[in-house]
Amino acid sequence: QVRLVDTGGGMVQPGGSLKLSCAASGRTFNLDHMAWFRQAPGQERESVARIKWITSSQYYADSVKGRFTLSRDSAKNTVYLQMNSLKPEDTAVYYCAATYSSKIEETSYEFWGQGTQVTVSF
Repeated sequence: QVRLVDTGGGMVQPGGSLKLSCAASGRTFNLDHMAWFRQAPGQERESVARIKWITSSQYYADSVKGRFTLSRDSAKNTVYLQMNSLKPEDTAVYYCAATYSSKIEETSYEFWGQGTQVTVSF
């Protein structure tokens, strides 16, 4: 089992920045991917970014490419999501997720954080 604790959300004005953290504990040595998803009110959850643990290769959704950046601290089993140039449409609950599988579908992620709210508004 893997426990994920995602933190760092808050309220920020458009154009501002936030940095989310996802700390993993437990049986982390076999993890294949860690990822961030988000869910806005009334909308389906969507993939934002993911990182492959062994190779550090990364994927970003088109909507965040160039604005969001993943990084990781392997010693702390922590993944970070630096979010810059935030827009009102980035408002959502952001969830960290992890999987032992190489599959990238949302349903493949066995472990989820509790979610952290990001609100972008004046």
